[in-house]
Amino acid sequence: MFATYREKFLRQLAVDYNCSPADLCAEEIIITEPALNTGRRSYSPGMPFLEMATLGGNAVIMADPCLHPFLRELTQDLEGHRLFELGNLAKLNEALRPYGYQMAPTHHMFLPCREVTAQASWRVKWLSEAEIIPFYGDSRFPNAIAYPEPCPVRPDRVAVVALDGDAVMGMAGCSEDAPHWQQIGIDVLPAYRGRGVGSYLVTLLKNRIIALGDVPFYGTAAANIRSQNIALRCGFRPAWVETEAVKV
Repeated sequence: MFATYREKFLRQLAVDYNCSPADLCAEEIIITEPALNTGRRSYSPGMPFLEMATLGGNAVIMADPCLHPFLRELTQDLEGHRLFELGNLAKLNEALRPYGYQMAPTHHMFLPCREVTAQASWRVKWLSEAEIIPFYGDSRFPNAIAYPEPCPVRPDRVAVVALDGDAVMGMAGCSEDAPHWQQIGIDVLPAYRGRGVGSYLVTLLKNRIIALGDVPFYGTAAANIRSQNIALRCGFRPAWVETEAVKV
């Protein structure tokens, strides 16, 4: 299944990082200039100052031209994936400081690799875009839907909640971060954690997105093992790692 998404995945990252699909699989580190290409994913307003991604081999860095001399020196004889290690992230952070930026945390991104069937365990309710609106600002769901208010750039398309009677146990939702690219987020209330609610909801939503003809993907932090295990149980596998510079 992963191979099914690979070509689409390379094309999308090429749009995001203003490079060619081949650049993402090159031997050397590729440095490009920022561009607001049509169809790109965008998580910060305005023109990107620095964004970088790796598939585990080389890396592509999209950065303001003022950073290119520093980046060429930093990456000389460096394996791309090592840019995401603490020492090199710290060097990037120092170089960004005079410009009023700092590095954001790394995000570990997952794509589907196998089919998983959700075993019926709990009663669920599907929510359309209009039905999601009452949940904005609800501190219980900072990952499943945009928080604290709707995000026009990455609209929430559909969500599914698991119910214990009338009480919500958890919610999985997806935002359309690029055309037909739906990122899944999950929140399970503390009282219901450890029961498989998160995996159940993410599997349901992943399968719904695939049935609609879109691409489901999943992102989490490097140390969020609980979230990563949900991704693995639901038939995802690690695909790329990315990070960006954000204004201080």
